[in-house]
Order: sequence, then C-alpha cells, then structure tokens
Amino acid sequence: MTSPTLTTALPYQDPALSIDERVADLLGRMTLEEKVGQMLQLDARDDLDDHVLRRHAGSILHTSPERILRANDLTAQTRLRIPLLVAEDCIHGHSFWPGATIYPTQLGMAASWDAELVERVARATAEEVAVTGIHWTFSPVLCIARDLRWGRVDESFGEDPFLIGELASAMVRGYQGDGLDDPTAVLATAKHFAGYSETQGGRDASEADISRRKLRSWFLPPFERVAREGCRVFMLGYQTMDGIPITTNDWLLTDVLRGEWGYTGTLVTDWDNVGRMVWEQHVQPDYAHASAAATRAGNDMIMTTPRFFEGALEAVERGLLPADAFDAAAARILTLKFELGLFEDPRLPRDDLDEIVGSAAHAELNLEIARRSIVLLENDGVLPLDAAAPTKVAVVGPLADDAQTQLGDWAGGSGQAGWLDSQPREMITTVLDGLSGVGGWEVSHARGADILTLEDDPQGALFPDGQPRPRIVKPCAPDEALIAEAVAAAETADVVVAVVGDRIELVGEGRSTATLELIGGQNALLDAVIATGTPVVVVLMASKPLVLPASVSQAAAVIWAASPGMQGGRAIAEIIAGEVEPSGRLPISFARHVGQQPTYYNQIRGQHGDRYADLTQAPAWGFGEGLSYTTVAYSDLALERSELGRDDIVVGHVTVTNTGSRPVRETVQVYVRDAVTSVSWTDRELKTYRQVDLAPGESARVRVEVPVADCTIVDAAGVRVVEPGEFALLVGPSSREEKLLGVGFTVE
Repeated sequence: MTSPTLTTALPYQDPALSIDERVADLLGRMTLEEKVGQMLQLDARDDLDDHVLRRHAGSILHTSPERILRANDLTAQTRLRIPLLVAEDCIHGHSFWPGATIYPTQLGMAASWDAELVERVARATAEEVAVTGIHWTFSPVLCIARDLRWGRVDESFGEDPFLIGELASAMVRGYQGDGLDDPTAVLATAKHFAGYSETQGGRDASEADISRRKLRSWFLPPFERVAREGCRVFMLGYQTMDGIPITTNDWLLTDVLRGEWGYTGTLVTDWDNVGRMVWEQHVQPDYAHASAAATRAGNDMIMTTPRFFEGALEAVERGLLPADAFDAAAARILTLKFELGLFEDPRLPRDDLDEIVGSAAHAELNLEIARRSIVLLENDGVLPLDAAAPTKVAVVGPLADDAQTQLGDWAGGSGQAGWLDSQPREMITTVLDGLSGVGGWEVSHARGADILTLEDDPQGALFPDGQPRPRIVKPCAPDEALIAEAVAAAETADVVVAVVGDRIELVGEGRSTATLELIGGQNALLDAVIATGTPVVVVLMASKPLVLPASVSQAAAVIWAASPGMQGGRAIAEIIAGEVEPSGRLPISFARHVGQQPTYYNQIRGQHGDRYADLTQAPAWGFGEGLSYTTVAYSDLALERSELGRDDIVVGHVTVTNTGSRPVRETVQVYVRDAVTSVSWTDRELKTYRQVDLAPGESARVRVEVPVADCTIVDAAGVRVVEPGEFALLVGPSSREEKLLGVGFTVE
C-alpha cells in the first residue's frame, strides 16, 4: 500500500524550528517499528527494498553509486520520508570509490608525526566522500598496536597513546570540518572502543584480558581525547572483556563513556556484534535477548544484524523491554540527520563530483604525505643515489610493480566491496614506475619471487552469519628460475632495489598472522641478491613491522614504506634519488623475532633481567627511530625551573644541530620519567614533540613544554594522578634510552 502524500508541512519538516523541537515532533509520530528501524544499519548489497520499506532502516553501508540513488527513491515511498544515513569504510581515502585518492594507511601517515598534515588528508578525504553521497566514515582507528601479529596493525596509528591521540584528533577535525552543517563535513568514528587490539595471541576479535586499571592507563586516553574533540560517533569492538562483550559492557559504555566523560554522541556496533552474541560468543540465547541487552547498554546503531529488528520487537512482546526503550537511540540518530541537514538535502552524489574526486590538488597532498610516511631505517652511505649520474638500477621483488597491493587494506582491490576490485592503474605510481622516471638511470626489472597462493577454508566459504571466510594462505616455495633472473640483473647493476613485504591476503579482519617473517620466496630472493655483492637497498612495503632475514644486515640500506598509497612509488624513488630528504619516524617498534611479542617501548618496569635467555628483548628498530641523510646532535638540555607544582608547566630548552651537509626535518621527542611511583609504571612516556627544519650546519634552540598535569600515573584505585617526587625530562631523536638527554625536576 502506498503511503499518503504529505501535503502540509509538519513541524519536523520545518527548518526554522530547533533540532530538539524537530526531533521531538518526529519521534512522537513514529511507530515502534519505525523507531527500531532507525537503529538498523544494513548492507546495501542485500535487499534494499526490504531494508527500507519493511525494516525502516535508518542507515546503509557498502553502497555503490547506483544503490545510493535507489535507496533515496525508496525513502520517498515511506510514510515519514526519513532520510538515510549513508556510511562507508573510508579509512585512508575514499576506499571504495573508483578513482578516489588513496593515501598511505593510517600507520604510514603516523610515521609523519605531523598532525596538521594528517588533518589536511582527512579534510581532503571528507571532500571526496561528501560529494559522492556518503555522510559517515568509519575512521579514525584509535587501537594501540602492541602485538604485531594482529591483522589490523596497519589501521592503527601505532603503539603510543599520546601520538595516537594527537593524530586521531587531527583526523576528527579534518572529517567533521567546521560542523555537520558544512556540506563537505562527514561524521567521524572513533574505533574500536576499547581494548580491541589487545586480544590474546594477536588473534583478531578474541578475548581481551585487560584490567580496568590497564585500560585507564593506556587504552582509554586517546578515546577520551577525541570524545572531548567532538567526535560524533564511537564504534564498539568485537571482543569480550572480563567475559562481557563490549556491546553490552555497562562499565565501559555507561559508567566511563556516558558518565565520567559526559559523552553525548552516537554509538554504533561493529559488524553483527549483536548477532555474534548469539551465534559465536554464545552469551545470549536468542535474538530477542541479544537485542534487549544491546538496547539496554545504550547502543544506538546496530550494524548489519538484520534480525535485530525482529528481535527487538519480540523483546517488547515478551516484556524484556518497554515500548519506549528505543526512543533515546532513535532521537540521537535523528539528531545527526537534522544536523547534517538531510531532511532538506539528502546529499546525493553531485554532478560535479569528478572535479573533486581524485583531483590534482589531492594527488599533490597524497604525494606530500607519502614522502613524509617513509622511514629510512638503515643506510651505509650508499643513499642517496645521484639522480643525474648514469646508474644501472636493478629493481627486483614481487611488490616492485604491484599497484593494487601498494594501496593496502581498505582500498579498491582489498575485497570488502563487491562493486570495485581495483583502482585505476594510471593513478598509481609503483616503485618500478618511480625509479624508471629518474632521468639518468637505466632500470631493469625482475620479479624474483612469488609470495602466496590461496586455498578454500575446509570449514566452508562462509561464516555462520553469511560473511565470507578468508581463504587460507599457502606460502610459495622459492622459484630457482625467478631467483636466477634477479641475480643476473643484480650482477650487472650498480645498485639493487629489492621491494618485498606482505599482501592483502595477510592483512585485515580475521587475518592475523602467526609469523612476522617474509613469506614465500622473498627471504631466498634477498639472500641471493645480497650475496652478489652489489649494494642492495631493501624496501619493505608492508602493512606492519615484519622480521627481515639475517642477510639484510649486509644490505646497503633499509626503507620501510607502510602501504604508501597511490603516490608511494614516486615518493620512494624521490627519497632513493635524494630529491626528497627522508623524515619519517617510526610510530611502532620492529621486532627481531615473533617470539618477542608484544613489542613496544613503554613497557612496565620490573622483571628478572632485560633479555630472553636466547635473544635480546630490544627491538630491531624502536619507536621514534628513523634516519636522515645528515647527522643531528642534541646538547645543552636545561629547564627554566626544576621545582614545580601541579599547576605549572615544565619548560625545557635543547640545542639541536644539523652537523651534516644536507637539510633535515628533525622530530624532537620529549619523554617523561617518574622516578618512583606508588604502583608499577613505565620507565618513560612520550608527552610531546616538536618538528624543526635545519639547514646544513644550522643550530636551533628548541623550546619544549609539558604541563605537570600530564605527568600522571594511574594509581592502584584506578585514578589518574600526579604523584609528588622526582621526575626527569628526556629529550632526543627516539625512544631509545641511550639517545636521550635527561634533566631532573621535582613536583611538590
């Protein structure tokens, strides 16, 4: 039956009224089914007619351009014509729009240590997202990556809570712009609240065995930061904690988030969190109980659990919930729609979107962040090469010319969206493309190794909820013919650039890895080309820190490029050729062996010894490290005052000198050590940083400030406090203790 046409404007349709008035009027007109429906976020690849016309869905995700228009036509047929919120995983660019700008992954962007630059990337992404009819991005990720086996390390900003908070806040500002009434603004989502990355064994979405004090110490501060920044949506993690799914964790959602922090934004579950309580975690007997529990816990939007609709209605029928239990959630969702102005303008794809999506200006920004995301880890002096000198460069490795893999997860070829299997090849500059474009060089290419093949999972192609199971990875054996071709190229070259790493099949949700080593024929390839004696520059193009073979200790240089996006190959070539100075610094530590997990710099003090019986505990490369093509010296660290109160600011000055012959952008890192604490605590924590540009031979007196109020620990009662006593301000180029200058101060 067709709904009657609304010929007279109703109060909720009047933009002159306040949003609160419009929400109250509309909510009063809605049936129970319509309120429950507003809480549904459903997959647009399924039955759109059923989603909109029967279930009254409030939001859709994974939408192709055609489905956005179809969904809008369907909402026009509904009784109240409530517009849809359209959401998508726009993680490092507009992930699933053909021709959109794909930037380095979040972990790669974190290597820039540049919040202003990250904010510009988010702003440009929002501009591309908004013109395509999408209102909401599931980004940024605030998870702390400490176990490198976890499959989603690439989506994080690394291992440090302070750096995560800085960069995530910048992304929120970029996405949400000057306010949701800005037509280029999109909703930001802080995820995955909270502790999702700290699951046992690095296994994605497993139990996270985290005490509440540990949560308050490390995992919650970045989320509290973006909550106060105005991030409008929080997404809840898949995992359980203390046996309770995050979806129904009253302490985390009610006591902390809504209570202590006063958060008034919207909560969205992750994919089928409500259903998983029934079919996977087995903590709810049926969908009625699961829907009731999720609603009571304060969830607003239920992502891709279609049976929440029937379950919620059944919960009311069975007396598990009162009929008004959904009013608060529906009101929050309607508020977002009014704030976005969707009742007046549903923000459908615009006719001029091709002028904005993938624009030249965004390509330039893409190149800028790609340059800043690349970290030079080792260099025996062979780099930079001379771009003008006649040089024979052998480019080898399975990732040297793999355009789609270079983009990383949540991109055209990563498989999450059925309507797009790649991004336009002409928009992507691979390492081979980039090096081939250097003027004086003669470039040859040999693949040298294969990485993996795939087999079907014997448990079946689908999970119980109908989602596809990742296929099983089978490493390829070393291929002697491919290796011989690469060795021949190396023997006749002046330098080898070997591009190795991981592929999308080893990255992402459900794709945690038991090993961190290069798989397939890659180790054998590196061993062989390094053995030729030709200088080898190893480019590790990998979603996360991986363990390189022992032969790499004989390589001329090592570069890490974390899925560097469309312009990554050009940026890598520019750095190798010395046209751009390397400035990236690690946002995460590299392990020497998978058995060192978890690997992070700010570990708790107090253990027997400082090594394993058979291996050091020190990382291969530590948090904050990264080389330049020059040398930098730190000296004369001094404080303006050394006796301070809790309301004071620690002010220090340090001299930073470029002692080499090339310019540098140096990241001056500032850590604090609390000498004696009432409970166990880390030895040092990053508190701030400054970036300074220095010409050859130039010195700068750099001022650094740390509020005493930030020199906190979380005490035995779970309260964050500044304890009086002795502290040290530590300043230097990385988290390595031997690289840091220190000066003491006292808090009275």
